[in-house]
Amino acid sequence: MMSEGKQQSTSPADIDSLALQAEADQDIAIERKASGKPEKPAHALASMLGPAFVAAVAYVDPGNVAANLTSGAKYGYLLVWVLVVANCMSVLIQYQAAKLGIVTGKSLPQILGERMGTAGRFLFFMQAEVIAIATDLAEVIGGAIALNLLFGVPLLVGGCIIGAVSTVLLLFQGGETHKIFERLVIGLLLVITFGFIAGLFINPPNPIAVAEGLIPRFTDGSSVLMATSMLGATVMPHAIYLHSTLVNDHFGKGADRPSRRQMMHGSRIDVVWALAIAGTVNIALLVLAANSLYGMTGTDTIEGAQHAIAQVLGPVVGTIFSIGLLASSLSSTSVGTYAGSEIMKGLLRVDVPMWACRVATLVPALVVLALANNPTEALIVGQVVLSIGIPFAIIPLMRYTHDRTLMGQYADGRIKHIVCLVVVALIIALNAVLIVLTLMGKA
Repeated sequence: MMSEGKQQSTSPADIDSLALQAEADQDIAIERKASGKPEKPAHALASMLGPAFVAAVAYVDPGNVAANLTSGAKYGYLLVWVLVVANCMSVLIQYQAAKLGIVTGKSLPQILGERMGTAGRFLFFMQAEVIAIATDLAEVIGGAIALNLLFGVPLLVGGCIIGAVSTVLLLFQGGETHKIFERLVIGLLLVITFGFIAGLFINPPNPIAVAEGLIPRFTDGSSVLMATSMLGATVMPHAIYLHSTLVNDHFGKGADRPSRRQMMHGSRIDVVWALAIAGTVNIALLVLAANSLYGMTGTDTIEGAQHAIAQVLGPVVGTIFSIGLLASSLSSTSVGTYAGSEIMKGLLRVDVPMWACRVATLVPALVVLALANNPTEALIVGQVVLSIGIPFAIIPLMRYTHDRTLMGQYADGRIKHIVCLVVVALIIALNAVLIVLTLMGKA
């Protein structure tokens, strides 16, 4: 992870902020000394791990499954490089989100809400809500498909089951049970990982062919559209909004927490480990499809891909894949609803019950399940919508983490800020290409 830039100049606002912080630290030290309490000890690294793993679940949701399987089955190893680049960008972006939350003690939606007028907050919330609906669409549909594959449950009934179970998971979110919520989600992440990479052990891919997929290139407009869809499935807007909340919710109110520097160090490790797992799962999905499903017909849907996997690699691997898909849906839809609640709270300053947020995004997904002939197509479209929403999250994030009046001595240095701007420009350019190709009917 890139080192933080040093402060080049100090404004009056910075001086006041640092002076207040120094006074607060001194008061705490005096209070501890008077009460006979020891100085704040260094926290174990393990106590700081968890937030990034919860956020990383968003990177392995059923939308990823659809996008990556479709890419591998249609283009082989052509777009492996897209996932590698996207995962590297994700590490940077998620660390920036965690850093913003650690330094300010506020989430990105909260900061946006404080700096925008009423109309601006409402409009920003509306686009974020569209993204949340597109996110839940992918997650609920994926879970319904998994239940159908495993138990023959009708899609609409499966969607209702996913909604109900994910709501139960959300009961553990916040307060004293938040650590339980984190452990449940991390446990599901491990199930996802095993479920989606098991097939590679049965039929290992050709390393040379995989390496060739690391060469950046496209073949046609459709491959650009697919790459953008994969980007939308990898860099997740709601994970950016949520991560800045998770780093503070992790310790709970009134809990003894590490210093800022300790938390930032722990967060770097947390993000790298979590995104390494998520990136491995994404690449494994594409490689599995490229290696085992390339050229086969009927693999443009999750159901078709699962049947093909079972046919080529055996029914046991097919079942394991379906279990991974189910775990992916349950965990990611819970995290997505959690993010939606925090977005509403920060932008609209309204603390809406979690069940209400659950219903708001679940109903559109159930409507699609009831009416769509091919739910997998809805997943792909949803991922494109997500990719369009990414700039709305990353532009203010990079702006705020470079703002010395907000971040003080922890503001990004010039070199790191330039790197961040390059990442933002790349994502926006790719989205612009997607829009142009779509309008021209060439995608």
